[in-house]
Amino acid sequence: MGTPTEEDKKLMKIAYEEAKKGYDEGGIPIGAVLVSPTGEILGQGHNLRIQNSSPILHAEISALQTAGRLTASSYKNTTMYTTLSPCRSEDLLRVRGVDVVVVDDEGCRELMERFVREKPGEWGEDIGEEEGH
Repeated sequence: MGTPTEEDKKLMKIAYEEAKKGYDEGGIPIGAVLVSPTGEILGQGHNLRIQNSSPILHAEISALQTAGRLTASSYKNTTMYTTLSPCRSEDLLRVRGVDVVVVDDEGCRELMERFVREKPGEWGEDIGEEEGH
């Protein structure tokens, strides 16, 4: 992504707010927003793996879930704004024609660093490392 437009900045802020919501709930602070080619927000969400004891509710999946049932062609040329990458979900989205924009923002980095410091066990679990390693 080149220089973010005002619309990009607005959508990145929404993804960050989702990440913050996840952090405030005691979860992993990652947020995502799925946007149509016309700029309509189709879905948004945050990582709910801890809150829902779910192995699959990454932020991107949460955003897709709130988007509801869409036709396969509906995903073509959409954009997913996410506060963290890489995620295995990212590859699946790209294959389906979704552009993935990573919100590489100081606030996002600080929020994630704070979470990792405060909850290293949960972070280790999320990235597939055993606690204490």
